[in-house]
Amino acid sequence: MTAIVSVENLTKTYDGGFQALKDVSLEIEQGEILALLGPNGAGKTTLISVICGMINKTSGSVTVGGHDIVDDFRGARRLIGLVPQELSLEPFETVNNSVVFSRGLFGKPRNDAYIERILRQLSLWDKKDTRVKELSGGMKRRVLIAKALSHEPRVLFLDEPSAGVDVELRKDMWDVVRGLQADGVTIILTTHYIEEAEAIADRVGVINGGEILLVKDKTELMDQMGRKQLTIELQEPITQVPDALAKYDLVIGADGRCLEFSYDTRGERTGITTLLGDVAAQGLVLKDVATSQSSLEDIFVGLVEDAT
Repeated sequence: MTAIVSVENLTKTYDGGFQALKDVSLEIEQGEILALLGPNGAGKTTLISVICGMINKTSGSVTVGGHDIVDDFRGARRLIGLVPQELSLEPFETVNNSVVFSRGLFGKPRNDAYIERILRQLSLWDKKDTRVKELSGGMKRRVLIAKALSHEPRVLFLDEPSAGVDVELRKDMWDVVRGLQADGVTIILTTHYIEEAEAIADRVGVINGGEILLVKDKTELMDQMGRKQLTIELQEPITQVPDALAKYDLVIGADGRCLEFSYDTRGERTGITTLLGDVAAQGLVLKDVATSQSSLEDIFVGLVEDAT
């Protein structure tokens, strides 16, 4: 696929000497959903702010749709929509007028049909004449998205789009994002909700300390770094793992009734069959067996811990 956003050797150092971004390179493909994960202060918002032209880079280069963000700022910026974390809206303005005004800021001619389409897509059409101050937090978040889409950008940045939104509305937001992708919009989102990235992202990027730790296809990441865990529930509790089972690196559960065995799904042999035979040979009676897959959250936490 073609990269619509290209970041090369990007650094950002503030006056006090703090380096928020360290030699960041990143290719964002046209039409994809990229989830950017990282703890507070990792550099997520700084990266977005540089790409969107809100703060100046120290060194490196960024292009959006082939337009350099410095040499051709207007060309790059008109391709970008940004939904910030903060609910910064004019409280006494109506939804429709607020979105129309944002379109005008980019010098776009009036297009009532397009505004109606995005308001309907975001389930805001029946609220078009409602003042912003009368909306719920979830609806205000949708207005921010509508404003960001008002000038027909091809790249949409969502900075913590589900912040302050309940679980039901969060899932509605995921549907909105998928709908935007279907329209050909490239979406980059930062999030603290790991399940959000797991649910809707095509690729996942992990950033920490101003450095990109990795960017991978979500499924590939899960396959390569995810591990499965076998939980063996015993009929009777034990206090220690028999010496004959030491080679399996088993962990005893808190109540002594479970043995936990981690294995790599990519291996030619998981060792499960041999393990179960050896467990039985030690006179341990199995009550139940279950497997679970490492989540994206497990992988993310592990990466950040390794980096620090």
